[in-house]
Amino acid sequence: MYCLDIQPAISNSSCFNNFIHKLPRPSECMDQVLLWRGNWFTQEKSCKILSLIVSARPSSQNGVYENGGASNSKSKLNSIDDVLKGLVDWLCAQLKKPSHPTRGIPTAISCLATLLKEPLVRSSFVQADGVKLLVQLIYPVSTQQSIQLLYETCLCVWILSYYEPAVEYLETPRILPRLLEVVKNSTKEKVVRVCVLTLKNLHSKGAFGAEMVGLGLPQIVQSLKAQAWSDEDLLEALNQLEEGLKDNIKKLSSFDKYKQEVLLGHLDWSPMHKDPNFWRENITKFEESDFQILRVLITILDNSSDPRALAVACYDLSQFIQYHPAGRIIVTDLKAKERVMKLMNHENADVTKNALLCIQRLFLGAKYASFLQG
Repeated sequence: MYCLDIQPAISNSSCFNNFIHKLPRPSECMDQVLLWRGNWFTQEKSCKILSLIVSARPSSQNGVYENGGASNSKSKLNSIDDVLKGLVDWLCAQLKKPSHPTRGIPTAISCLATLLKEPLVRSSFVQADGVKLLVQLIYPVSTQQSIQLLYETCLCVWILSYYEPAVEYLETPRILPRLLEVVKNSTKEKVVRVCVLTLKNLHSKGAFGAEMVGLGLPQIVQSLKAQAWSDEDLLEALNQLEEGLKDNIKKLSSFDKYKQEVLLGHLDWSPMHKDPNFWRENITKFEESDFQILRVLITILDNSSDPRALAVACYDLSQFIQYHPAGRIIVTDLKAKERVMKLMNHENADVTKNALLCIQRLFLGAKYASFLQG
């Protein structure tokens, strides 16, 4: 009952906070003991109260805290460090195996959103592999309660995006596809804002920028800018992110640009498609990720209704057959021949022409392919 009685006082009174922080600490940290008790009510209130006390503790001035203790005092430092580390342990435990089926994870995330401003909490959370626990909670949702949980989870990631050791961990669990999926499907402005701000922070770090371009973020940003947002911070972040992505695109190699074009399905007659040097220099890169780009080209033949994309895909397959030593065998093994042959009767003349070229190269092979260029 004491937990329930003092929580509103802590939340609403700075004077009460100062009073709490001036009290001498007992030899054993009772708030941490309460965290690990079996009763969920006690655990939840203890966590929220402890988070509020920690976040509201008076800042040091000239190396001295308001209770008169030196900020570098070993006993005081150990006391604060122990409290924060113990709290982080409990929060991570809740994210892994919540004590309460519906309140465990939301309570932990809510407290984390408050506590991650503390440097020691950030470092302890990252060292405890907590970043991975956050990422798994990022996905599109619809209910109001789920939206709040998603917002606070993304808020935690946004705070961590300023912390370099955490950024390294964010690259590992493939967080970008999850953030982009949320941005594309969320209609809640505060959720979109915190995701966009996170993406803006990450795009210039490591390989994030190139990955964002490959995942189609430039197109998503354009779509978001076309919507009616009232939040000025969001609009400014979208503009900054757009400019940053343009710089990333300029730095991409010719194959990176080609890969982006194929993965997005936006095939066009850009110069690289008919550039012999492009194919000679990059032909082995088509082998990456089990011929991923080649497989996507074949998928475009099945799914695209755009005549230009179909024509370019057929032409690129014929180029692969010509320039790769095992091109005929690989394209045949991937069952591309049947797809291309269906397009030989397409109503668009350009599609028919390039489908025919692809089939000719497939049957004749590289030895005679040069006679069929044009």
